[in-house]
Amino acid sequence: MAVDADGPIRAAGGDARQRVRSLALDMSEARRLVIVVWSCGPDRPGGAVLAAAPFVYALAARALDQEVEMHFTSSAVRWLVAGEADAAYTDRARSKTVRDFIREAHAAGVKLYACAMARHEHARDETLVDEIEGIAGAATVVDAGAEPDARVMIF
Repeated sequence: MAVDADGPIRAAGGDARQRVRSLALDMSEARRLVIVVWSCGPDRPGGAVLAAAPFVYALAARALDQEVEMHFTSSAVRWLVAGEADAAYTDRARSKTVRDFIREAHAAGVKLYACAMARHEHARDETLVDEIEGIAGAATVVDAGAEPDARVMIF
């Protein structure tokens, strides 16, 4: 049985194909990736394994010469607390920690930000790792994501 890849587009109407092409062009113009790290904090079972994914996408985007920002919010901000990520392994082989990813991302030019509200709630008086660019709030993320050349991913 042959598969018609354009079947759903054709069924959606005459201009659906143009909308898909337009979206593809829009995506190709993205030069900035804003990643919100939210649901994979160290308090979540398997949080370290889940935390690897946003770093993998950040590093892939940097390899494509995109500007990348990672904003750590909710309990995920704890990954930026000094010492928290040092022994948090991201794989069964225990070959890489969240801290390794933080260092690698920073070295690649990824800008790391701690959410102001999350820091107040989850890491108020604690020292953060040296690799962070600074503290940023929700308005910073919304503003960055609203730029025409930006795309947002939430983990």
